[in-house]
Amino acid sequence: MILEWQLVAELLLLGCFSGFLAGLLGIGGGMLLVPFMTFILSRSGVDSALAVKMAIATSMATILFTSISSVRAHHRRGAVRWDIVRTLAPGIVAGGLLAGAGVFALLKGTVLALVFALFVGFSATQMLLDKKPKPTRQLPGTPGRLAAGGVIGFVSGLVGAGGGFVSVPFMTWCNVSMHNAVATSAALGFPIALANTVGYVVGGRSIVNPMPGAFGYLWVAGLLVIAAASVLLAPLGARAAHAMNVRQLKRVFALLLYGLAAYMLYKAFW
Repeated sequence: MILEWQLVAELLLLGCFSGFLAGLLGIGGGMLLVPFMTFILSRSGVDSALAVKMAIATSMATILFTSISSVRAHHRRGAVRWDIVRTLAPGIVAGGLLAGAGVFALLKGTVLALVFALFVGFSATQMLLDKKPKPTRQLPGTPGRLAAGGVIGFVSGLVGAGGGFVSVPFMTWCNVSMHNAVATSAALGFPIALANTVGYVVGGRSIVNPMPGAFGYLWVAGLLVIAAASVLLAPLGARAAHAMNVRQLKRVFALLLYGLAAYMLYKAFW
């Protein structure tokens, strides 16, 4: 499929922002991608319910690319807690497959839009509050981490995010430093994206998609354009995360998320 140059420009810009944010905050970019991709697909004539599902699935697939680029930059600085990655990943894969291959296909697009809006609104509120954990709180043992991974993978699959908005607060709540939490979240993005993308392909294999360049729920043409831009910007975001205090940026981003949540509420009810 040959995309119009205006559409390519929009997707490239979207990929740049999502890639930078993936490296900076460990969020995978899905919070930003889903509302804008829903708008782009709806404007292109895709039914609103299917547009939401396509945006969520395609957003998740981009994380396969951004997570690799981002985690390499964090790993060079020794910031990734691989011990946490190893214990959370199995649960993440199980939860992601359950969401992507089962629940996602069963839920209506309007329900997913509502879930996404509520999740983003909650995440934005958590960012604004910036609550500090108790000094004595630590990460749970292996069973607890497996369960936490399952929740992260499942929620991520329903909203098309890389899990950073669940895993980063979870880790900081357990007294993992912010820089380590962001870097480790970036590493967790790959198993989250892989499990859920496989699930979307399985769950959407019978979908007749009117959008050229789409395969089931995945908009492959859009994915390739966004991924090309996001991979280039993710390392820059990772460098910025280690060079600045991100507290003020998180507050500004939280306000943006409230706006995006409002748009998805609009898509859910109108």
